[in-house]
Amino acid sequence: MHPNAQLIDTFYRAFVRLDADAMAACYAENACFDDPVFTLDGSNEISGMWHMLCDAITANGRDVWQLQFRDVSADDRGGRAHWEAHYRFSATGRMVHNIIDAEFRFTDGLIVEHHDRFGLWRWSRQALGPAGVLLGWTPMLRGKVRAQARSNLDRYLLTSR
Repeated sequence: MHPNAQLIDTFYRAFVRLDADAMAACYAENACFDDPVFTLDGSNEISGMWHMLCDAITANGRDVWQLQFRDVSADDRGGRAHWEAHYRFSATGRMVHNIIDAEFRFTDGLIVEHHDRFGLWRWSRQALGPAGVLLGWTPMLRGKVRAQARSNLDRYLLTSR
């Protein structure tokens, strides 16, 4: 297995265990992360996001937490993986099955770019219920979800570090 594929495997195995420290150790200091909810720069923000999410899962739904990953591949420059998470969304208590395709770029054996792609409308229907069904496809709801997630992360970074 290519060393960068091994890094992706290590990352997701840590995520299965909700080991945010081990996940954060996979990123370069100047890494960036992007998905439909977060746009983050630097290992501090990325580490904070993973710590916040792992803490929320541990506090509110460890009993239903499941993560499977597959199709890990990588070469010297980039890689990809498919992963699926089953969890209880802490804000509503609703169950979510999120299906994600990830792309990575590497520098010096660490993740320097991480892009997760998933359907925000699909996620919002599960996580938010009727409001997600009606508004989950709109830029307004996407903006609100992103703003709330950023606010939660900023608060988490101030109080937990």
